[in-house]
Amino acid sequence: MQSEIQQIAARVREIREIMEISEEEMAEKIGVGLKEYKGYESASSDIPIGKIYQIAHICGVDPTAILMGSDPKMSDCTVVRGGDGMEIERFKGYSFVSLAYNFIDREMKPMIVSLQPHTAHPDLVTHGGQEFNYVLEGVVAVTIRDRDYILNAGDSIYFNPALPHGQAAVGDKPAKFLTVINE
Repeated sequence: MQSEIQQIAARVREIREIMEISEEEMAEKIGVGLKEYKGYESASSDIPIGKIYQIAHICGVDPTAILMGSDPKMSDCTVVRGGDGMEIERFKGYSFVSLAYNFIDREMKPMIVSLQPHTAHPDLVTHGGQEFNYVLEGVVAVTIRDRDYILNAGDSIYFNPALPHGQAAVGDKPAKFLTVINE
């Protein structure tokens, strides 16, 4: 059985080929070098979740098709019971649980993000749209450009994710936050 990373890489390659987009063109469109992009498709490098969303947008598919291998099914509403969200582990120390993965043509991407404590500053990412974070547990440092915003449980931040940003648990305890992204 292929690992999740290999399955996602194979779906990305297949969708790109169906759309008749070259590796070079896709790499340029998502803002990475050709070598890095080829690493994504060969599964020698994990594809960051933001890049998966970019690839999906470029190819006109729902990110769920890339992540799960099937399209969303619901158009009026979808209910995700506690503990039943689609879990995605895309970065070391981060885990995401998608709360609307089965809704067709969703305009928002609500997810619960769990952060493990670590001492390294988070890798900063960028993507389109707008982003909202609401801290559920622990303390989260949200870095935007070169500034850290320290948020406690109950605090929130709304920002432009086109700016380099990242989140990290503060201290030696895990943290959890709700994020809603509109791309």
